[in-house]
Amino acid sequence: MDTQSFWNVIEQYNQNTIIITSILFVLIVTAVILSYTHKIVYSAKLILGIANLFIGVVFFGCYGTQLIQKIFALPLFFICGILFFYEAFDNKKDILEKPDIFQALLLLLYCLYPIVSLALGNRFPRMVTYIMPCPIVSLSIAVYAGYTRKNKWLLLLLTLWGMTGIKSMIFAVYEDTILLLCGIYGIYLLIKETRLLKVRKEDR
Repeated sequence: MDTQSFWNVIEQYNQNTIIITSILFVLIVTAVILSYTHKIVYSAKLILGIANLFIGVVFFGCYGTQLIQKIFALPLFFICGILFFYEAFDNKKDILEKPDIFQALLLLLYCLYPIVSLALGNRFPRMVTYIMPCPIVSLSIAVYAGYTRKNKWLLLLLTLWGMTGIKSMIFAVYEDTILLLCGIYGIYLLIKETRLLKVRKEDR
């Protein structure tokens, strides 16, 4: 996919989904707040499940124009959505801890996504908004990092997409440097979880 085609997909998606993505963004903010305040601790996982499924089915399924989007991106986001649902019900009582300094920074960067896009000279609808693949994965990593129990497969898939932030230089989507930072943090989380699992096994 060339740069022009890449931005054309974004333009069409933003124009046609502005109402539903705005509603979804409000729901995401509400659900994340409910989880951080321990009102409904699993609500963040549920809404992230919905958001990932939405990206997979709508962004890539309906607006995707490349084969790689259909056979790689769509299944990846679909599986992430299903795994978030599974985690929401399987670890229903797992508390979302208040973000540490790194998680808080990533959450802030997620909030800055469209602002950075505007600062780079992009204008709606040819700009990165909150409910798009890279911002959603960035938010997913930042929020999911705060839960005590983590599904390594889910974390791996999120991190895998996070590392595609390297494409920010290829398609001149410099906003996705944020995604790359989240991907690097995802690698750190995977290493940490692997070590914790090893310690648990040794203690048995």
